[in-house]
Order: sequence, then C-alpha cells, then structure tokens
Amino acid sequence: MVGQTPARKIAIDIDPCIDGAVALALALFDPTLEVLAVTAVAGNVSAEQATRNVQAIIEQLDPPRWPRVGAAVEPDEAPAATLGFLYGADGLGNAGFQVAELHQRHPSEKVLTDTIRTTAEQLTLLTLGPLTNVARCLRRDPALIGQVGQLVIAGGTYAVPGDIMPTAEFNMYFDAPAAREVLRSRATKTIVPLDVLNKPVFDFGHLERLPEAEFRVGALLRKVLPFAFRSYRQQLGLEGVRLHDAVALLAVTHPELFTTQQAAVDVETAGELTAGQTVFDRRHVSSAAANADVATDVNVSGVIDAILTGLERAVG
Repeated sequence: MVGQTPARKIAIDIDPCIDGAVALALALFDPTLEVLAVTAVAGNVSAEQATRNVQAIIEQLDPPRWPRVGAAVEPDEAPAATLGFLYGADGLGNAGFQVAELHQRHPSEKVLTDTIRTTAEQLTLLTLGPLTNVARCLRRDPALIGQVGQLVIAGGTYAVPGDIMPTAEFNMYFDAPAAREVLRSRATKTIVPLDVLNKPVFDFGHLERLPEAEFRVGALLRKVLPFAFRSYRQQLGLEGVRLHDAVALLAVTHPELFTTQQAAVDVETAGELTAGQTVFDRRHVSSAAANADVATDVNVSGVIDAILTGLERAVG
C-alpha cells in the first residue's frame, strides 16, 4: 500500500519461560514488526530446554511468517541460582509440548551474526535473557554490534533491589562478564530495568481478555499462564503475575509509554556480594560518559492495555 510504514525488522534473543511465550505471541503477530530471528539463550532453563521452548512456542503459535531459530549453547560459567521455580521444570508450566526434531540446528550467535550483517542499521535487537549470545557475537566481530540500529535490553536495576540477589537482577547476574562486554560496546542501547518491568501486574481479571482456546494464541496462553498465577501466589505472595518480557517488547513497539533518561552504566563482575549488579553513575560531577538510555518510569495502564489488545489482535 502506498504510504504504508514498513514493518520494523527485529531479532529477539530469549530464555523463554511463560512471560517469554506472551512476548513472542505479541511479536510474531504484530503487523508493525518483522521478526527475522528468535534465538535461544540459557538462563532460567538450560540451553537445550531454551532451544526446545523457542521451537515449541513458535510451533504452537504457527505465525504467518516463521523466523529463523537459533540454538542456545551453555555459557562458559553459569550460576546455580535461577528463578525457574516460578515457571516449572520446563519453563512453560510443565506443559509438555512436543517439538519436531530438527536435522540441523544453527547456534544462536551465528543466527544473530548473520541477521545483523544482512540488515545492519535497520535491525532492532531485543534481549530478554542473559547477554551471552550478544557477547559472543562481539567476540566474533567487535565492530558488529555497532551496526545494530537499536539494542533494547531487559535487565538490571536502577534504584530497586534485585530479584535473584539483593543487588542483582537475574539476566545481568547469570552472565555478568557478558553483560559488561555488551554494556561497554558501541551499540545504541536502551535498558529496561526491574524498576519498570515490575510495575505492570496482570491479575485474574485480565485473563478474561485472552483469546479463547479455539485460537492458537489462546490455547497456548491459557495452558501456561495459570501455572504462573499459582507460582506467583505460592512463592511470592502476589495475586497477579509480572510479564517482564512482554513489557520489554513494548519498549520497542510503544516507546511513548516509557520515560527514559541517559545514564552511565556498568556491571559488577567480581563482587562477593554484588556480582551482577548494574552500577549507575549518579554523581553530579563525573567523568563517566552516558552509554545508554534507561527506562525510569512507565505508563502502567497503557502497557497492560497494549499487551491485552495485542493478544486479542493475534487471532486475526
């Protein structure tokens, strides 16, 4: 159509659990996005399980256009602590989805590298898990990440406590050396920290707006989301769930709902009590140069409505 805005090219790097399923359901059916690749990374689930989960979610959703899938490889070192207890042994509420066996799997870092090279500044790269794959792309070609149009990172904390450790958010903690490499890179970065990701809470009433089970999106989400509601209540004492990955996706599709400011940020890699902590230089006088935009606030009702509207649209 003449005058129609072209879809934004995006690659999504993810350790897919239940909130990741919601984010992928939104992204794969969003007419404003062209999802070129979905690459798995180890995090709350193992590399093998993350790869299976990406494949399972895409197969269950059967979107109009299938993205390339990247297979996760375990990081060089991984901490034992995870938040996987919220999502079941398989990360998807023990749903037991079966997947087709692929004859050939391409590592996530290769898929990401190929995607960046073929799209360059047209690409938005959204990371919803640890930054292992992005750091490996940097090691392959240090100049590569600077070619990405925008890098949006879900993770870190700005002024609130951590989730996996008192001072650290899980994605940064799980592979802190990788996070440091990426944050110190030349990429144009936006960070969406826990301060913002935790604000929207989805309650039982919002389940009524999900697509019916006769639709693929509804069938998937109605199968996995009840597990998350039970876990959040039993483990965290919350009468609702936080969909971090879906909120971070909206920082790409609905940036007007977020308040951001420039900041200088790094990640602690060696602290006995602070490993994985994102350190923001807030001094009035500092020689540290701003290296990222950081989301500091969000329109909560706007985000919740945008997510529910996007899921309703996904059945069309």
